[in-house]
Amino acid sequence: MGGRADRVVVIGAGIAGVSAAIWLQRKGCEAVLIDRQDPGEGASFGNAGVLAVSSVVPVTTPGLALKVPGYLLNPDSPLFVIWRNLPVLGSWLVRYLLHANDRDTRRIAAGLADIVGDSVEQHQALAAGTEAEKWLRGSDYIFAYRSRAEFEKDGYVWSLRREAGIHPIEVEASDVRAAEPALGPDTGFLALLKDHGFVSSPGNYVKSLAAEFVSRGGEFRKSATHGFAISRGRVTGVETDSGTVACDAAVLAAGIWSRGLLQGIGVDVPVQSERGYHILLKNPTIAPKAPVMVADGKFVATPMRDGLRCAGLLEFGSLSQPRSKAPLAYLRRKVRQTFPELEWAGEDEWMGHRPAPSDSLPLIGETGGTGIFTAFGHHHIGLTGGPKTGRIVADLVAGDDPGLDAAMFSPNRFR
Repeated sequence: MGGRADRVVVIGAGIAGVSAAIWLQRKGCEAVLIDRQDPGEGASFGNAGVLAVSSVVPVTTPGLALKVPGYLLNPDSPLFVIWRNLPVLGSWLVRYLLHANDRDTRRIAAGLADIVGDSVEQHQALAAGTEAEKWLRGSDYIFAYRSRAEFEKDGYVWSLRREAGIHPIEVEASDVRAAEPALGPDTGFLALLKDHGFVSSPGNYVKSLAAEFVSRGGEFRKSATHGFAISRGRVTGVETDSGTVACDAAVLAAGIWSRGLLQGIGVDVPVQSERGYHILLKNPTIAPKAPVMVADGKFVATPMRDGLRCAGLLEFGSLSQPRSKAPLAYLRRKVRQTFPELEWAGEDEWMGHRPAPSDSLPLIGETGGTGIFTAFGHHHIGLTGGPKTGRIVADLVAGDDPGLDAAMFSPNRFR
């Protein structure tokens, strides 16, 4: 990029976009934040809320391609596919599964460690001295298994975590209930991780951060974005429902909808929707002390301000189709198996779209020499990695050193 940008439009008021806007503001840039919804909606609202420092391993571990048919045929599997969308998903899914090998898994894990490895510190730095601080909680992060044998089946994944400096405390037998009384007898082994955290209300957290941005002179516009104004190959404005907003640079942090905006300037990136689900259980009679990843069910139960949120699963479908019944039924079934004494008074359901690049690495960097920077594509670790992503892209826009080699995250890697 040819020098520092003074006026920047940030498209997308989720955690990555709001973080980018705040860090740009702190660098002395004039930033305008634009979203068709209020801040903190979309995938930044619906998630497990965990500051998952340990989420360094992609879904595409070695052997996944051979396991997928079994997952799809098993009604007790956390993987769901809306079959009529398979023709659209086909080419992306092939590219995705081609990364399910040891070399690529290790490469991806190293990249993800750069984004999430200091997540707790990045959130603290972002929220320090603001109203958003009240939503942050320091905590353990508990991986719950049926037995030590089931834990050892995940040996490859845990070896990569250990290489990233993440070492579990192993808890089993009668000590399991002492460590986490909410768990039922089906859980016989815990891998307990220290130095993690969670957000007690993700949507309100991002709203508080956006309010801080506005209180310090930033501008938020609630408007849909349709494209970019380009002159001599560089962005000069962002086209919205309320007119063109002039800028020297733009940050694209609109999650799965970022792909369509890039296609408008002739750039296509292999990103599909990873449809995620959660159920918020209101007034639960019991709740874990810290977020619990239930390994058997591939979901996380987090004690939040408004209840116990159970989130996770993978469903590949489309942006236009309504939520499916099967993933929600699966979640309820697994919750009752894991927490058999749990009762609740009511519930809220949610389904949203997590942007999933075919190589499981977020897109962070400038698109060609256009002055359009990307900050999206985090799969299911967007809340965890959003503040670091926002900080990196703010450095790149301002012409500063981001403190890491950002080349592997460049959106140009797919060209």
